[in-house]
Amino acid sequence: MNIDPDAAAQAYRDRIVGPYRGRLPPAIVRNMEEQLSGACTMEIAAFDEFARLLGEPAATADFDHVIFDTAPTGHTLRLMTLRRLVRVSGEQHLWHILPGSVGGFAEAASVYERSVAALADGARTTLVLVSRRKRPPWTEAERTSGELAVLGARNQRLILNGVYRASDSDPLGLALERRGTSALTAKQDFLKRLSVLEVPLRAHNLVGIPPCEN
Repeated sequence: MNIDPDAAAQAYRDRIVGPYRGRLPPAIVRNMEEQLSGACTMEIAAFDEFARLLGEPAATADFDHVIFDTAPTGHTLRLMTLRRLVRVSGEQHLWHILPGSVGGFAEAASVYERSVAALADGARTTLVLVSRRKRPPWTEAERTSGELAVLGARNQRLILNGVYRASDSDPLGLALERRGTSALTAKQDFLKRLSVLEVPLRAHNLVGIPPCEN
């Protein structure tokens, strides 16, 4: 399934603003709606739905396995730490920054707690990091692994995607393979901490229409 960010954002706004319609002056309600009309609200609402699927067992009770293909890791990790923002900053301070939305954060706090607990439970969840044998992806994978560990999510595996194996007659291919091996060697300490699976680079497209054999 795909989470519809627009529908999630609208449901989020209705949940936050709805209780105040008819109880507060219209100008204040309009101000709350304006504060919740930006892209940030859409991201939070979409993540709320993600957290619900992860943190509420009833939401996925009909499935044996649930696979989440999340947004880029840094973005997802920042959203996962929103629950801490409520604790550290306090509702009084946040009310001035995000009018109308603090109640939503408070209501979602328990769901966030359960979602992070589910991620940290190695018996229930396996976190799979996907990288390539290149230095920039390696750096990102290692950083993400450490940040997940800080959140308590240590049951991690690593997939090395598109591993290139050259033939002896291909100088360019051999150079690419040596570059990948060099990047791999530089991260041996990181690799020792994880279970690693290598996926070779295919010589054909994995999706789409098969080529004609004429």
